[in-house]
Amino acid sequence: MKEMKIKITFIEPVLGSQPADPEVYSKFIAANAPDAKTMKEEIEEMGKTKYEEKTMTVFPRTADEKPCILDYQIKGFFKDSCSALQKMKDEDMSRESCKIKAFKKVIDGNIFPYPRKSEIIFDGEISNLQRPLRAQTMQGERICLANSEMIPAGAYFFATIKFPDKLEPVIREWLNYGELKGLGQWRNAGWGRFKWEEVKAA
Repeated sequence: MKEMKIKITFIEPVLGSQPADPEVYSKFIAANAPDAKTMKEEIEEMGKTKYEEKTMTVFPRTADEKPCILDYQIKGFFKDSCSALQKMKDEDMSRESCKIKAFKKVIDGNIFPYPRKSEIIFDGEISNLQRPLRAQTMQGERICLANSEMIPAGAYFFATIKFPDKLEPVIREWLNYGELKGLGQWRNAGWGRFKWEEVKAA
């Protein structure tokens, strides 16, 4: 198997994608109970600032509390990229992706990013990005406020990918796709786009 060490540099700000509240899933179920409070009641009870903190998305942290990218986020990016590129048949940028069958199994069983946590290196401070989100529900259109930690463009991290030699062309193709669709929250709107380069192991 081959090992390729890469440096990923964000060309757009990147947003945290993990819920700040570790109990978000159980609370989501409780929020849908018949006697659950409405969003308006929750905000009035908790206060706007605490409610925004509860609903925000953040970056995972290393042991010394530095923001990072997790290995499975890289695998998720590969799956997302291959799925999108396979819909672009006859394009030069998707040639290798269109050769892969059962790509999710291939990525899960044959491609191994590490370390588990790759520290994001950047100057300045983590800021927040707030934006309204619209959703169609059974009760009609709803608007809620989304709040995410944000790290500026120019931030970068290092990772190593281990894989069978024959998969190198498609991995390079997926990484190239990162300039169009990136990592992190709200990547469909262009956040978290990146460029990459192969670097020598230290």
